[in-house]
Amino acid sequence: MRLIWFRNDLRLADNPALRSCCGNASAADEPVAALFVISPAQWRAHKMAPVRQRFILAQVDVLGRELAALGIPLHLLRVETFAEVPAALADLTRQLGVTQLYANQAIEIDEQRRDGAVTRALAPQGVSCHWFNGCCVLPPGRVLTGSGEMFKVFTPFGRAWLKALDEEGFVIHRAPAPRAAPLAWQPLAERTFADETLGELTPDPRWPVGEAEAQRRLHAFLDQGVLDYGETRDFPALAGTSVLSPYLAAGILSARQCVAALQQRLGGRPQSKAQPGFVWLNELIWREFYRHLLVRVPSLSMNRPFKPETAALPWSWDPDAFAAWCEGRTGYPVVDAAMRCLNATGWMHNRLRMIVASFLTKDLHIHWRLGEDYFMSKLIDGDLAANNGGWQWAAGTGADAAPYFRVFNPTTQGQRFDPQGDFIRTWVKELADVPPAYIHQPHDWLRLKGGGDYPAPMVDHALARVKAIEMFRNLEK
Repeated sequence: MRLIWFRNDLRLADNPALRSCCGNASAADEPVAALFVISPAQWRAHKMAPVRQRFILAQVDVLGRELAALGIPLHLLRVETFAEVPAALADLTRQLGVTQLYANQAIEIDEQRRDGAVTRALAPQGVSCHWFNGCCVLPPGRVLTGSGEMFKVFTPFGRAWLKALDEEGFVIHRAPAPRAAPLAWQPLAERTFADETLGELTPDPRWPVGEAEAQRRLHAFLDQGVLDYGETRDFPALAGTSVLSPYLAAGILSARQCVAALQQRLGGRPQSKAQPGFVWLNELIWREFYRHLLVRVPSLSMNRPFKPETAALPWSWDPDAFAAWCEGRTGYPVVDAAMRCLNATGWMHNRLRMIVASFLTKDLHIHWRLGEDYFMSKLIDGDLAANNGGWQWAAGTGADAAPYFRVFNPTTQGQRFDPQGDFIRTWVKELADVPPAYIHQPHDWLRLKGGGDYPAPMVDHALARVKAIEMFRNLEK
């Protein structure tokens, strides 16, 4: 028997491990089974947001039903931590008579260590493990400098990535054909392990699961938004982004599928900023950059800065200031609206992620690791590579990071990207009646109207900016 192990690749289409597991003609009559491992304690240790857990489990339910229709049973293995996986998987493969294990490679260090332990545990049983690239358009390690090193700056990586893609191309793997008579599927909510330790299994209705839904969203964006993406993507009150990140993070949709659909929509792949669609393609390349980087620099998975010298920065760990940021009580409207939106929905617009990250690290001088962990604990699209890359970029500690003297001004950022305050009023109800002329600095207007419950700014941005710059300058000295 062959076993396909699903992880962050919860799809049938464009799944190279699944295709290889099912597609070998010489093994056409060999039975195939599938596996998904549920590790609640490990998920908590990795700060996985409850909304993301529900999203993933809802997709596993859909995947199990679709596999059953193909005659492939999906086994659910419940263990608390990754440390328990090798022994549990050895038992399962022994029971099923598995001879071949197929999976797409993980890029995070804990997952890589787990997979290495699984390979060693299964070898005495004669089980061969086969690993594939299912997480990137081009496999990590393919795009390197002339000296064989990982790029430390995005722009040359992007050029080299486009060149490699032109030279090699890529293949979209079809979903497998039925292999046997359809099977019954028992929903997760009816399983004995669906107890209070997994929490509520009902997914958020704002985020429907399924490959069909992911494809619908992708093509709706390509039909309606991709050509204007460069002009609309930074305005949170507009529907200017693809909102595909939860589907990419869970592997319901692959980056290859996105690039292929973009090429089909435009009749070719854009190569420069001057061409329609390139700005969105560039965002996909940024995703590739951070994922390749995570593989080549494992310390990024270990709470360490990309620039080792920045570990000496005197970050603050002030719990009260951090709580005010988390709860959207900073007194800066765009920051507070963004954080309240995150807490309520599990998602945040990308421009807002940069604004609030800059505010935490450069205005409050709080360690980026606290912000990184908080985002992971809330985001439905929580992804270590992208989240860590974004936070270290904002903090000035990462690859191709923002220069230390570039500090976002939260007031002018709000004025520029939410000029009428439409997004702010949606989430900061205390400011619902504030006129547009005052929405980004509402405190004088509120005082004239008799005060209110909205807090005063917790820091003076101009002074905080000077301190942030001094932190980095002193580090250079």
